Amino acid sequence: MENEEKVGAGSRRLSREKLIQAAAKARENAVAPYSKFKVGAALLTQDGQIIGGANVESASYGLTCCAERIALFKALTDGHKKFVAVAVVARWDGGPMPCGACRQLLAEYAPEAKVFIADSDDLKTVKTFTVRGLLPLAFRLAS
Repeated sequence: MENEEKVGAGSRRLSREKLIQAAAKARENAVAPYSKFKVGAALLTQDGQIIGGANVESASYGLTCCAERIALFKALTDGHKKFVAVAVVARWDGGPMPCGACRQLLAEYAPEAKVFIADSDDLKTVKTFTVRGLLPLAFRLAS
């Protein structure tokens, strides 16, 4: 597809659709016994790796962790530090938007990343944002 949006740099560029597909695949591993709201995320590193994550719920609902944070935490603890894009997929009209906690962590660790949002029932309709656009006045380390 000639007009397919690409993300990443140089030979490590990949299609936005591939990242969305990776998020949809990650969603299959969501652990959501209470809400049944399954979310998948896929984070693209600067070196072209895709790290997936899915939400995990707890009976103590405040301990639940979103797919975006799971993917980000996996990537960070595996030594990745630079991120190009993140895709988030769930069955939600128009696609699921990252919560405030996810926006804050993405703003800290992936401030230049693109954010792709899609409904799992319509993976071809993708909304595109930037992390800075989703949280323009994020908390920052005081200098």
